[in-house]
Amino acid sequence: MKVIFLFLAAITFCLGCNTQTQKVASNSDTAIVINGMSSSYQETPPYKPDVPGAAIQIKLALLAAPPEKRDSCTVYGYDANKQLVVLKKGTNELICVADNPDDPNFSVACYKKNLEPLMESGRVLRKKGISGEQLTKERAKEVKEGILKMPNGPSTLYVYSADDKDVDRTTGEVKKGYMRYVIYIPFATASSTGLPLKESAPGMPWIMDPGTFKAHVMINP
Repeated sequence: MKVIFLFLAAITFCLGCNTQTQKVASNSDTAIVINGMSSSYQETPPYKPDVPGAAIQIKLALLAAPPEKRDSCTVYGYDANKQLVVLKKGTNELICVADNPDDPNFSVACYKKNLEPLMESGRVLRKKGISGEQLTKERAKEVKEGILKMPNGPSTLYVYSADDKDVDRTTGEVKKGYMRYVIYIPFATASSTGLPLKESAPGMPWIMDPGTFKAHVMINP
């Protein structure tokens, strides 16, 4: 009788352990880090030390957007493997991109959605190891062949940067941040816009890369 009692007790203990294991596994399976196609995020492990959680990435990325537009922006950020994914699905015309964890400098940006083909082209080419002048040539070729579609009219890019020491990635606070503004006007020139080719006073708009697919107005306050 004593042997039977001990046997039943052992079975009960094992079943309890198995149930607990199943609960842990279930919780782990339902923890979604970031889904690239998701319209929302869930801040759960694993995030590496050099990749802030989704909420902090979103907070920092939105610093590049005009305040009245921040609530409705789409935000791209980085998962635990440093792959670019959608952290927040927005409803307005802006896409914001979080700080690249592999870049030693802090920089976030927001741009009008019709610039996404240009930005995506750059990301793809850089992954192939193409940069600098060769990157420009490849993009120009894509534009000429109709692979890369540029906007028909002006489109704005906002870039917010700061020294790395002035960024708190645990709270999302930034000190001494600097905003610059870029307005893409493909193939625009100095004569078509009336803008100078260089800045002659602080904050004065000027045109860069005139006559090319990436012609843009620079404004550095």
